[in-house]
Amino acid sequence: MAGDTIKLLVVEDDYALNDTVRDTISELGDVTQVHDGDEGLFEIESGVYDAVILDVMLPGVDGFTILKKAKEEFPNLPILMLTAKGDLADKMQGFDMGADEYITKPFYKEELLARLKTLLRHTGVLGQDGALEVGNIQVFVDQHKVLIDGKEVSLQGREFGLLVYLMQHVGQIVTKDQIFDRLWGFDSDTSLTVVEVYMSNLRKNLRKANASVNIKTLRNVGYTLSAADED
Repeated sequence: MAGDTIKLLVVEDDYALNDTVRDTISELGDVTQVHDGDEGLFEIESGVYDAVILDVMLPGVDGFTILKKAKEEFPNLPILMLTAKGDLADKMQGFDMGADEYITKPFYKEELLARLKTLLRHTGVLGQDGALEVGNIQVFVDQHKVLIDGKEVSLQGREFGLLVYLMQHVGQIVTKDQIFDRLWGFDSDTSLTVVEVYMSNLRKNLRKANASVNIKTLRNVGYTLSAADED
């Protein structure tokens, strides 16, 4: 179901290499592929991705420009730079602009996958043993299971995906548009108000189960989730 899995973006103009990267990382979640910088920047600005693998040399907007703009808008978004250049100066430029990782072509598939997994764990998107934890809530994404104080709690429909998305972005503001695009998709005919309905239901279920988290509404901005003792 949409929203339950990690969403990854690959921005690489070499079609064969793009497919190789997709095949290598697809075990982690849903992979979107684009082949030029303009489309890559457009996808990143949607705010629905959990990590980006970004080539430096691209048609249209170059990778460094995309990196700079992406980090200004989404400072916690993990970005792994992919380049044919092995020059130290290029790598330092990428790191100075906020790149989280850098891998030089050609590369070992296993290394790419391992580095991406590490990035996702560091940002809390991919929990240890597949678990996400905030307050007294544990979510096992692969098993579609939620535990609160060790007791399993049933979440219906997209409530589970909504909780996962909020926990993957704990402490960060997520907008209604981002939630809608993540859980229902850009081309859905459903109204944006459905987000408020599901958010209300999720809050009720978490409150019923004595979850020690707060979901705050920031008027005209979005929502943010945090552990109760952090407020």
